[in-house]
Amino acid sequence: MSSAGGGGGRGKSKGSKSVSRSSKAGLQFPVGRIARYLKAGKYAERVGAGAPVYLSAVLEYLAAEVLELAGNAARDNKKNRIVPRHIQLAVRNDEELSRLLGAVTIAAGGVLPNIHQTLLPKKGGKDKADIGSASQEF
Repeated sequence: MSSAGGGGGRGKSKGSKSVSRSSKAGLQFPVGRIARYLKAGKYAERVGAGAPVYLSAVLEYLAAEVLELAGNAARDNKKNRIVPRHIQLAVRNDEELSRLLGAVTIAAGGVLPNIHQTLLPKKGGKDKADIGSASQEF
């Protein structure tokens, strides 16, 4: 009645190849490394099995979102390479990412182009000839 053959139950059989937790979860970010960082950081006495998987998934999603928007910004500027300026434009133009990274300074990111409304020329009104003649009259 014992499973001496190694077919059932937990544990590794002799011929099995190890599969990473990242590949089991279908993630690119390293679940094992994040688990190690969570344990070493002493954020809690114990770390559950699902916590590093969840955190890896969240970090991977955020990275993919920022990279997609930064890639779009780079393409808009006719560039093939993402530079910090493109990341800055991507983050600050997205409402949710801007709120999440509101207190973050991106090195060499610059600022968003913005001209205050009062500094812009007024639309409509008079022609150029009317403006010139009115200022010359006494």
